[in-house]
Amino acid sequence: MADYIDRSILPDLVNEYISELSVVKGRSNQTVNEYISDLRLFFRFLVAKSKGLQSPDELEKNFDMSYIDVSFISKITLKDVNEFLIYCAGNRSNNTTTRSRKASSIRGFFKYVSDKMHYIDVNPVSQLEVAKRKRELPRYLTLEESIQLLNSVEGPNKTRDYCILTLFLNCGLRLAELVGLNVRDVNLTEKTMVVTGKGNKQRKIYLNKACVDSLTAYLQVRPQNNLKGDDRNALFISRLNKRIGRQAVQLMVYHYLEVIGLDGQHYSCHKLRHTAATLMYQHGNVDVLVLKEMLGHEAIATTEIYTHLESKQLREAAKRNPLSKEFEPSEAE
Repeated sequence: MADYIDRSILPDLVNEYISELSVVKGRSNQTVNEYISDLRLFFRFLVAKSKGLQSPDELEKNFDMSYIDVSFISKITLKDVNEFLIYCAGNRSNNTTTRSRKASSIRGFFKYVSDKMHYIDVNPVSQLEVAKRKRELPRYLTLEESIQLLNSVEGPNKTRDYCILTLFLNCGLRLAELVGLNVRDVNLTEKTMVVTGKGNKQRKIYLNKACVDSLTAYLQVRPQNNLKGDDRNALFISRLNKRIGRQAVQLMVYHYLEVIGLDGQHYSCHKLRHTAATLMYQHGNVDVLVLKEMLGHEAIATTEIYTHLESKQLREAAKRNPLSKEFEPSEAE
């Protein structure tokens, strides 16, 4: 999560664009904060360059850039942006993924000020090229490990924790989606659940027997008393009688992963989402378009990564064949 930044020190057009992201496009707070951080650094770099400084770090921490106007922005060139990305790679050791995100922030800003609002005549980054980040196959639990994880649940919150893990592993929920669930989002009669995803977009998920059974059991023991405000609507309640938070769920998942010996293998709540998608594709023969809708992906390309898992497994299986080693044929005697 990016540090808090006083938006009053940012250029007005940046703040206008940030408001567009937040209010109109409904981007999450984390995404908005990342854009703010990226654009702040970009404009600090440009100001430092205009002042003949070697680095934006030579500017005071809260340097006021609110004076930057359309005239300043209209003079920004593709060369300036490329120099900024080179600076990020060399001076800040930003990897390809981080630089790609910064480039995306800059692209979005210029698309807004030029293509949408027409504050400037030319979009300087229309031809911006950035090294594509390597898309790695997602880590996930096997079917056997998933069953182990569910069987490891115990303790005073067993019914709640089991229900949370069941929803992660069967519905492919994001962490924010799970903690944001309200009781009214669940309809056990119709066996459906309404999930609010990125950009406040809602999608309906159909619940299988495992989900229905675990939700039914949890709702029978869900705390009803001493709940206040929005916490009265929350589906999952913490030991403090409040809506359960992201950190509490993360710690709970880490605990049970530790129980089954997977705590040191970089698994997390998001890996359980990958697990759900992978198991549905590989074992349930779920069509990738159906998977896209269930997971709430905006682009099919995001979902298609799961279609590559099987070919990777086949390659690994071939490598493990005891005859995979190359032999020199012996000469006939």
